[in-house]
Amino acid sequence: MASDRDEELEYVGFWARTLASLVDTVLLLIVSAPLWWLLARREAPQLADAMPSLTELAGLGSLGEFLINYLLPAAAVILFWIYKSATPGKMMLGAKVVDADSGGPLTPGQAALRYLGYFVAIIPFCLGIVWVGIDPRKQGWHDKLARTVVVRRKPAPVSFPRRG
Repeated sequence: MASDRDEELEYVGFWARTLASLVDTVLLLIVSAPLWWLLARREAPQLADAMPSLTELAGLGSLGEFLINYLLPAAAVILFWIYKSATPGKMMLGAKVVDADSGGPLTPGQAALRYLGYFVAIIPFCLGIVWVGIDPRKQGWHDKLARTVVVRRKPAPVSFPRRG
């Protein structure tokens, strides 16, 4: 038997989550772009050096690039999931990422696993992301790995006044 809490929530589907991801991407770009610019200005004199660093040989770029491109987004997303249960894009939609079993907030371990799960989900032609569109609980592979779901309140039914 479904509880009142279950009846007032719905799983958030593929297109709404795609919109939320686009919003989050734009916000991350707004934060990252000035940092990239500062990094490029700081590292410009180093471009004349003939000897590439080990990180550049491995294709990782500089430490600054690693921090801006990988660590900053990961930390921001994971912290938003832990403290707000949603990134700004999901907040815009009234959606939350919650534990699939309890409906409660994510643990730090779940949040980190969900983030890493995105890499698993995108490797085979983004099939793990597209899975959101066909799964009954709207879970991508990253959700299944971390045992999470994305939910929001169902919209209230619209009632029109009768004319008289």
